[in-house]
Amino acid sequence: MLTNEEADLLQRAIEMAVTGHRSQRQKDGSPYVLHPLTLMHRVHGPEAKMTAVLHDVVEDTEFTIEDIAAVGFSPAVVEAVRCLTHDDGSDYADYIDVIAKNPLATRVKLADLEHNMTVTRIVDLKQKDLDRLAKYHRAHQTLTAAAANF
Repeated sequence: MLTNEEADLLQRAIEMAVTGHRSQRQKDGSPYVLHPLTLMHRVHGPEAKMTAVLHDVVEDTEFTIEDIAAVGFSPAVVEAVRCLTHDDGSDYADYIDVIAKNPLATRVKLADLEHNMTVTRIVDLKQKDLDRLAKYHRAHQTLTAAAANF
């Protein structure tokens, strides 16, 4: 059960995601915001749900980490979103290593990877998709091992 404050913050996270991802589409053409909302339902706890909804907001929209902090999300949520924001200039394995040090980010990224590895979401499976799935599988193994240590 969420407190009133947690419910208000979760609502604000959802509003930010809907606003930020408004014109974005998934590979199957559906609204992108359905992806973070799906993750929200796959994780447990208010901070994990907020983080799941916000996990791509900084990376893929005009919102910044400062915008998220200004709303009043907890430092744990802000830091997890920071960890989950992949800088295009950084190596993917290094990005996963950063996530692996943060229990909240790890829980959300595992849910993200599991959703992203659902091949039925890919309309026309190509070699590049299989390569991405292999990369996600390696990341999932790394984060599963890290989660066992939390």
